[in-house]
Amino acid sequence: MCLDIMTASRYPFSSGPMADKVGTFSWDQTPLGAIDMWSPALRITVDAMIASKFPQCLFWGPDLIAIYNDGYLPMLGNKEEALGQPLRKTWSEAWEQLRPICEKAMAGEAVYYEDFPLETTRRGVTETAYFTFCYSPIRDENGKVVGMIDTVMETTAAVIGRQRLVTERQRYEQMFANAPNFIAVLSGPDHIIEFANPAYLTLVGNRKVVGKPVRTALPEALEQGFVAILDNIRATGEPYTVTGARLSINSADGTSKEHFLDFVYQPMKDSEGKFNDIFLAGVDATERTVGQQALAALNADLEVRVEERTKALMQAEEALRHSQKLEAVGQLTGGIAHDFNNLLAGISGSVELAKMRLAQARTADVDRYLAGAQGAVERAAALTQRLLAFSRRQTLDPKTSDLNRIVADMEDLIARSVGPAVSMETAAAHDLWKTFVDVGQLENALLNLCLNARDAMPDGGKLTIETSNRALDNKTAKGLGLPTGEYVSLCVSDTGTGMSREVIARAFDPFYTTKPTGQGTGLGLSMVYGFAGQSDGTVSITSKVGQGSTICILLPRHFGDGDAEEHSTREAQLPRAAHDDTVLLVDDEPLVRMVAVEILEDLGYNVLEAEDGPTAMKILQSRKDINLLVSDVGLPNGMNGRQLADAARIIRPELKVLFVTGYAENAVLNHGHLERNMQVMTKPFSGETLARRVKELVSNS
Repeated sequence: MCLDIMTASRYPFSSGPMADKVGTFSWDQTPLGAIDMWSPALRITVDAMIASKFPQCLFWGPDLIAIYNDGYLPMLGNKEEALGQPLRKTWSEAWEQLRPICEKAMAGEAVYYEDFPLETTRRGVTETAYFTFCYSPIRDENGKVVGMIDTVMETTAAVIGRQRLVTERQRYEQMFANAPNFIAVLSGPDHIIEFANPAYLTLVGNRKVVGKPVRTALPEALEQGFVAILDNIRATGEPYTVTGARLSINSADGTSKEHFLDFVYQPMKDSEGKFNDIFLAGVDATERTVGQQALAALNADLEVRVEERTKALMQAEEALRHSQKLEAVGQLTGGIAHDFNNLLAGISGSVELAKMRLAQARTADVDRYLAGAQGAVERAAALTQRLLAFSRRQTLDPKTSDLNRIVADMEDLIARSVGPAVSMETAAAHDLWKTFVDVGQLENALLNLCLNARDAMPDGGKLTIETSNRALDNKTAKGLGLPTGEYVSLCVSDTGTGMSREVIARAFDPFYTTKPTGQGTGLGLSMVYGFAGQSDGTVSITSKVGQGSTICILLPRHFGDGDAEEHSTREAQLPRAAHDDTVLLVDDEPLVRMVAVEILEDLGYNVLEAEDGPTAMKILQSRKDINLLVSDVGLPNGMNGRQLADAARIIRPELKVLFVTGYAENAVLNHGHLERNMQVMTKPFSGETLARRVKELVSNS
């Protein structure tokens, strides 16, 4: 009897907060009765559970009365005291989910679940939590199930982490799934292939590589040294760019094919600046490289050229068919060379005279010489635009325009294009404001919208073209990403299939299309969007599935009668930096870089310089105070200006970008598409133009 009293006085035998609480709890107020009256099975099970380092809770008897250990406490959060309470009361909000599981366990079947979702209320908040647990039946000495023990681990953080990874992978898929270049994201020290677009999968022979480390998914990359390159990138944080890399790549059937690749490995950092993933983007240059090698072999070996004489004759025949065009190009080139030589002579002579007069301290005529040189530069720029016009790569040519007249002139063309199954109606606003726009590009945009509307009405319907004046208040303008002011609207409406929210959200993405393969490039709406943005306007979509769509182009109201009004509004003095703003200038031409740096520094900007994309990326990763990236489009060392901007925006999504190009705007517009806070400026440019563009972008917050 003394032994029983001593044993009872220190039960449970384990120590800890829950051991103390169980030993002093008023069990006589529960269906289990006083603790010294408990059955041996209950006492042994409770003591073993409290001693366990795993989170455990014992549910005893038909009411499933709860007794738990220290590890189980975090599962409860700030729930009311659960000790001695039925499970259905403590977890009342999840009881309907748990009831069938409990019934199985109490029927003698152990049940196990991983990442089981439970709607639970903790810390005053109802949320979905995830648990991995096992309900094991507990039997008495007669084999009867008298309770069950719950061994549980909360896995909410792990599940949410995996969900975020899936979401991130889906974001990559949306951005890059239809891109022609191969793209992949490699994560962690093992370089696990977290994402690979279709072009990448095609390159590696359509093997199942996603979710696997590079060294096991692509063993040939390990053998040929590419894994060592990745290890070095992760160790140093330095990007790696290569042109013409030679790599033998295996296919799913075990065969191997030699490829020549141009690509860049770009380290990626998160918002806290922590190095995380490696972004891979590149092109398969095999056909180009093989072609160049074949051409070199033909030129080096006379016997090969003789053996290929039939092919050479065919090429000569093709060249003959184009001889007239080549002759015209030759005449144009000769004329332009003649004019450029004259202009260069004028520029050189004027600068030389200005230099002589400065050396002689005779400054009276210097302004005249410099004005002459500047005039020659402007004529050279005009000559370049004529050359670009000949090659159909000219930039926008905006003019004061009346949208009502443009729509009226295109009615017959649109009617013929959409066909007889679609009825067409126009609603022209009275006293419509003028706008300043490239008429040809606007006509293309309008026709594109009408053809999209036709495709959305395969069984026929109604097409409406409407113009109107719109004055945008601050809230509306901000929602559209425009300054407050007056705009002209051109809307195309249809009664077709409509678009879901998901489709609307991606409608302006390049290469995105809902049409079957071969029936659309996915560039139409992105071209319209880019053109509208380049014209200081925007495009909006209103649509419901099954109820049709309305797409509106908004363009700023133009108050002048012609081009002269555009020049009259320029500032008399160059706009200066308002704050301590920092500009990163990237150009491989030292003279252009020197002039631009001095102009911007004179205006009060802090200017950082880089001569190529990889150098600029190092600066962007090390400096957080850069307000604007000004980059030439044509850059050396494997990364052009557009690729630099895209890579920079992965780590700095809100970075503002001003492209500079001496060729044509479409070279960086991706068929008319520029993202938000991106602009383009053509060379040669004046100091005033550079100052106004930089000021506009830096001030646009």
